[in-house]
Amino acid sequence: MASFRIKGGMHLHGDIYPQGAKNEALQIICAVLLTSEEIRINNIPDILDVNNLINLLEKLGVTIKKLNNSDFLFKAENINLDYLKTKEFKEQGARLRGSVMILGPLLARFKKAFIPAPGGDKIGRRRLDTHFFGFKKLGAHFNYDAENGIYSVEGNKLTGAYMLLDEASVTGTANILMASVFAKGKTTIYNAACEPYLQQLSKMLNSMGAKISGIASNMLIIEGVDTLGGCTHTVMPDMIEVGSFIGLAAMTASDITVKNININDLGMIPPTFAKLGIQVEQTGNDIHIPAYEKYEIESFIDGSIMTIADAPWPGLTPDILSVILVTATQAKGSVLIHQKMFESRLFFVDKLIDMGAKIILCDPHRATVIGLNREVSLRASTMTSPDIRAGIALLIAAMSANGTSTIHNIEQIDRGYQNIDKRLNAIGAEIERL
Repeated sequence: MASFRIKGGMHLHGDIYPQGAKNEALQIICAVLLTSEEIRINNIPDILDVNNLINLLEKLGVTIKKLNNSDFLFKAENINLDYLKTKEFKEQGARLRGSVMILGPLLARFKKAFIPAPGGDKIGRRRLDTHFFGFKKLGAHFNYDAENGIYSVEGNKLTGAYMLLDEASVTGTANILMASVFAKGKTTIYNAACEPYLQQLSKMLNSMGAKISGIASNMLIIEGVDTLGGCTHTVMPDMIEVGSFIGLAAMTASDITVKNININDLGMIPPTFAKLGIQVEQTGNDIHIPAYEKYEIESFIDGSIMTIADAPWPGLTPDILSVILVTATQAKGSVLIHQKMFESRLFFVDKLIDMGAKIILCDPHRATVIGLNREVSLRASTMTSPDIRAGIALLIAAMSANGTSTIHNIEQIDRGYQNIDKRLNAIGAEIERL
């Protein structure tokens, strides 16, 4: 188990380039299974979750050529479906939640698919009912082998259908969308997720020959086609990483410019930081976060305590709430953080409390943060990262603290953040990988 040793109190200054979006990459890499033709994907992040998925597809029979550190060629011409039944696949797939998104394309192209119960962050229940509801609406048959923990789905003749999803699941929408591209007739997915990742996936599928309309809305309409071809696609910058850099800059009173970003692609992330008193500035294709010695949390118009909650897009993504919470610990004022979607994601706050933060964990979904207003610095500590987003929040806390902190289990951070220690050290951090 690797660790970070972090010297706190350093002020960073300079330019940083965001990686490609993790959540988009996981979707579009699975989409290469829909065609036997070659697909080029640019700006793929070099992170554990994505690398594990690429490795899984290679063992499934996809020919993969790495052009450079971020650009790849994929050709899914000779797929070995028998690999899905092996012990090796069961072990590998169970470690990676993104593996669930091979179901849709395999069902569409090969009429059947199998996966083990997927892994990922331990942040609460993340059910797969929405995925299989959509598959069944298209005419597929679903089975769960509880004894062996295997999900299977088969459908010799998928037919377009109208479906109203019970939740706007991002991965569920992606899976159903990919399954429906070959379904005969018209498919309507209502209450579809419309995150930028889904928009990117839809645009990529259309460039391959799919007929998808309603992109960026919560109603996707798909006219089935017979085949898809190759294409070239570029992954957008990771908005969660950009949001993490905004929180990091504020907490450490650093002056940072994030390069090659359109602020409009970040959705509610900049307006939410503005509620904490942190303004970002767009300059051309870059955003600049000036050094903040002080920042103050707004109140509602009636003077009541500010509440920040996650919501489906275009609401605030739940993946940034951990960073919002840790950033609030040094603000002036108080805020209620409401994590609606995952009931275990706030449990890392006990580590921040040990560092001197004033936080009341109200229940598994809500935490009240009373800002220290920089009157007291956080204390250095030894911690263990429980998941990707809590891991980056703890790293931000350690970088702002007095003294030297240690974070264990940084593989969790590496799952979502590419060479984060090297990139931050290049602009003034002191992070040692042990």
